[in-house]
Amino acid sequence: MTEPLKILPSVCALDCPDACALEITVEDGRVTGLGGAAEHPVTRGFACVKTARYPERQEQADRLLVPLRRVGRKGEGRFEEVDWDTALDGIADRLRGILAEHGPQALLPYHYAGTMGVLEGESPRAFFRALGAIELDQTICATTGGAGWEANYGPHKVGTDPEELVHARAIVLWGINALRSHSHVAIFLKEARRRGARILHIDPYRNETSRFADEHWQVRVGSDAALALAIGGEIVRRGLHDRDYLAAHASGLDDYVAACAEWPLERAAEFCGVDRASLERMAEWWATSPAPFIQVGYGMTRNEGGGNAMRAVSLLPALVGGWRRRGGGACLSTSGGFHLARERVTAQRRIRPGTRHVNMSQLATALEPGMSSIRGLVVYNSNPAAVAPDSSRVRAGLARDDLFTVVLEHFQTDTADYADFLLPATTFLEHADVYGSYGHYHLQYADPVVPPRGLARSNRWIFARLAERLGLDEPSLHWDTPRLVAELLSSGHPWLEGITAERLMREKSVKLSLPQPFLPYADGSHHADGKIRFAPAPRQVEFEERPTADFPLRLISPPGAVVVNTTMGNVPSIIRQAGGEPHVIIHPADAARAGVAAGGRIRITSAQGEIMRKAVVSEDAREGVVVAVGQWWPKLAPDGKSLNDLTSERLTDLGAGSTFGNPVVRIEPA
Repeated sequence: MTEPLKILPSVCALDCPDACALEITVEDGRVTGLGGAAEHPVTRGFACVKTARYPERQEQADRLLVPLRRVGRKGEGRFEEVDWDTALDGIADRLRGILAEHGPQALLPYHYAGTMGVLEGESPRAFFRALGAIELDQTICATTGGAGWEANYGPHKVGTDPEELVHARAIVLWGINALRSHSHVAIFLKEARRRGARILHIDPYRNETSRFADEHWQVRVGSDAALALAIGGEIVRRGLHDRDYLAAHASGLDDYVAACAEWPLERAAEFCGVDRASLERMAEWWATSPAPFIQVGYGMTRNEGGGNAMRAVSLLPALVGGWRRRGGGACLSTSGGFHLARERVTAQRRIRPGTRHVNMSQLATALEPGMSSIRGLVVYNSNPAAVAPDSSRVRAGLARDDLFTVVLEHFQTDTADYADFLLPATTFLEHADVYGSYGHYHLQYADPVVPPRGLARSNRWIFARLAERLGLDEPSLHWDTPRLVAELLSSGHPWLEGITAERLMREKSVKLSLPQPFLPYADGSHHADGKIRFAPAPRQVEFEERPTADFPLRLISPPGAVVVNTTMGNVPSIIRQAGGEPHVIIHPADAARAGVAAGGRIRITSAQGEIMRKAVVSEDAREGVVVAVGQWWPKLAPDGKSLNDLTSERLTDLGAGSTFGNPVVRIEPA
């Protein structure tokens, strides 16, 4: 009997600031449609071009539906079907052997933002902490930007409420393609512009946001700190800084002013690739605006000087007292506003003294054949064979016969090909979860809207069953959903006042109880002394990895229009819309020098390796820069290689983050 059509609420679990409230169309137990929730004050009735295709992904024929056990060599991707008991018993036996022979510090979990839900994304940590396994430092995306922000403003990344941006009048979108990677903020930007705001976009890649803005500066890659210091210096030189605000709420201003003096406008204009007159105009426009605001992106932080760049850029609102004005200030992330008691559901108390940490951006070294002490790897919510730096070395580590590997996945990704056991996981439409956001202040909850396909099971279910087999006594692994939600909400923070588990699970979306008006740094920082720290002053870091005659071009890898990362990278309609294969954008002058023709395949070589990609010749790329848009599955690329075959394990200046925007390369016809 056919079931009636239903439209059910959900929340997008993909890695994006917007954490959209969704309306899912379900017909006869199948997902047939997806749209943005019309009544949600941020989502406003539309979903991005990527998530709109999630129903296709949900129902794809190649979805993993049963547990699998490897029968071929690692990397071949050959498996046989087994039942859940066989898979779980086999995994538990192998883990017992590793623990007995090598100890718990031979076991590494690898996970990131395959789902942004707290229950399925973070609570599995309790399993590994109960075992005493290695701690994974999740550095691959946000730690550098976060470290820079928190150095200025103290713990907890919070910023201007995006719903208040309608009051902003001078808006800078710095290092972010907001129309693609934070698309719902466009609603508030458009309204601000209607009320008189002007928008400047700063990015070496000319993209949709550049064309949306009133002005675009196509700056030199990695010059952001120098640019921000030059602007700050000009503001101080002209006496346009907010002396009263700084005297009350800042420290170290003299050190900052000295750092700014190293970047007079003439020097900065030449170094950054922006004309001096534009710098002068911007300094006055910014400092005299009734509500100046910067939306700063993580993209500019993924290089050797990314932390200092974040510090320099995010100090500009404080310099002019912008935090005191409605709609003014800045935002990198709102994630620090939720104050969930994550430590309770992740068993943080069980981290043992002396526990080894592995930086996820250095997985290649951690798994080095012949060198590594790691004997067990469990991967969930990630695809490290594609996304981890120095991917060819990562694949070599995954291919080790002495490495027992378990992968929880929706599809047979490049990483899954190396698994000893490959387990079918539920999608966000098939399990319950709680969602914060790093782009707004609404806490959300979603129930499953359809049953799991096939024999797919949630991360929580899988780790709870393994815990039973291994005799682990961690109670949080067996809490039901209402208990987990209640524990998360038990921090006692005033911004969670009035939000109970019952209310959140009933209403689905509840805005945090923020102070009103919400001006997060109007009265200073979250440091113990309440001061915004201008010292030690941010600096323009001189990169060790510089263009040379052999490698004359800088490679950056921002989100693509439809392909952002590997989560949606095998959806047929997305692949078609993205042109059928990965491509890079090259400036006409660089293409001419290298003898590269538009539309042809080219070889891109770095010190780490080489790949082949299709060439698009356009001034959307700054001269001297190769722009690789989106991260594809290696097995779907023409050469079977990852973009990250070109990237190194070099770390950033703050936060020990990845340097995906750092490699220097050469190009030539393939």
